[in-house]
Amino acid sequence: MHPFRHAQATPDKAAVIVAESGAVVTFAELDRASNRAAHLFRSYSLRPGDRVALLMENTHDYFALVWGAQRSGLLFVAISTKLTAPEVDYILEDSGAKLLIFSAGLAGGQADIPILVHGADEGEIERVEAALAIQPTTPIVDEQAGYAMLYSSGTTGRPKGVKLPPPLDPAIDAPTALAMLAAGFFGLGADSIYLSTAPLYHAAPLAWTMTVQKLGGTVVLMRKFDPEAALAAIEKYRCNAGQFVPTHFVRMLKLPEAARAAHDVSSMKCAIHAAAPCPVPVKRAMIEWWGPVLEEYYAGTEGNGFTAIKSAQWLEHQGSVGTAIGEAKLHICGEDGNDLPPRAEGMVFFESPRQFEYHNDPEKTAESRNVHGFTTLGDVGWVDEEGYLYLTDRKSFMIISGGVNIYPQEIENHLVTHPAVADVAVVGAPDDEMGEAVVAVVQPADPTEADDELKAELITYCRTALSGIKTPKRIEFMEQLPRHDTGKLYKRLIRDKFWGKESRIV
Repeated sequence: MHPFRHAQATPDKAAVIVAESGAVVTFAELDRASNRAAHLFRSYSLRPGDRVALLMENTHDYFALVWGAQRSGLLFVAISTKLTAPEVDYILEDSGAKLLIFSAGLAGGQADIPILVHGADEGEIERVEAALAIQPTTPIVDEQAGYAMLYSSGTTGRPKGVKLPPPLDPAIDAPTALAMLAAGFFGLGADSIYLSTAPLYHAAPLAWTMTVQKLGGTVVLMRKFDPEAALAAIEKYRCNAGQFVPTHFVRMLKLPEAARAAHDVSSMKCAIHAAAPCPVPVKRAMIEWWGPVLEEYYAGTEGNGFTAIKSAQWLEHQGSVGTAIGEAKLHICGEDGNDLPPRAEGMVFFESPRQFEYHNDPEKTAESRNVHGFTTLGDVGWVDEEGYLYLTDRKSFMIISGGVNIYPQEIENHLVTHPAVADVAVVGAPDDEMGEAVVAVVQPADPTEADDELKAELITYCRTALSGIKTPKRIEFMEQLPRHDTGKLYKRLIRDKFWGKESRIV
């Protein structure tokens, strides 16, 4: 399916509702606006295979532009609004973008390509709204399917452009694997009222909101996540689906009981979560609160594989991110690239006919493959005898202390359940004797409690559940951990400070 089909069948149905304002865009309006965008792109001589870049905050107009690119055969490059102008320029140059559209007030970059601004007037730059208004609302004559070319969030280094193979079927309404998965496993469809809580420039929010619209459902778009505002939106719009990350759950669970009880969330039937494994106590608490509606998946922008698990399965395999779904086969491999037995820890690989590459980076592309041609996202984990995957951590985050491999995720998952902890990152710091020492960097729930007494309390808390080698040797406090709006942690920035390195989000 495709939004233009729903514009024909249910023209007055809401394709997008802006959570904060209640503004509505119908499928008919979305179809007309995306046709205007397609004509606009052709007026700038963009042809199938060319790139258009979007540096925009969450707005209903985002959908008109990406659907316009999709029906024009373009690759749409969604850029993080958190980047500086030089960082934006890097992505523009690396991607080969031929047009940039950015929200007023953002660092629009200095690349030598045409630029349009969205929102308020900004100097001599033409407003995209005015440019769109003069375009026809009918389809362009050479429609064909385009797709996203997204860049990693840079949590472990410079962003990498993920270049996927073009669709096998060029028809703009050809079925996609994600749409079939969303309908088949997660039960999304025309009746879905889907709460989107994260920035659209990130892979998962963009792909899933567009998929909901393909299926004829309504997207309730939050401009920015706030825990109580999310609960209010679920109640107000009777959202029955949505996507979250574990950080969102932690923040909602740590609201005062009165704030949590003030909102009716009984309409929620499918709370999808991903981006990072959810701490077992956190997920258990969410299931107790919302019911068995949490549905988790593990995948990446690279699209090389997919695992998923429903609440009922998770309760029997707590901590798992599910079994492989779709055409890709899951493997846990050792250093030699060969399969390991159940419960043996190794790199997580997928064997899939769907191949990706990192744009302009053949070395990183090669590093993602093993001797069999299986591909990895860089995560470590193991599978049980039934094929359920358990993630340990990213290999790049591993701490080696006294020759022992320590993965921070287990320590973080325990510490974040302490009532005085709002957020936490565990990293390895230099240690003359052990090579690396385990250090927990804590964002306290109450900054006034950040003292030596709390440090001692948190170390004792760790000792009750973790072995001595995993218990942090010291606790440091940070007012705000550097997290991406999608919930991903820029752990590299924290780790580099302990190692005397200058580091930035890029």
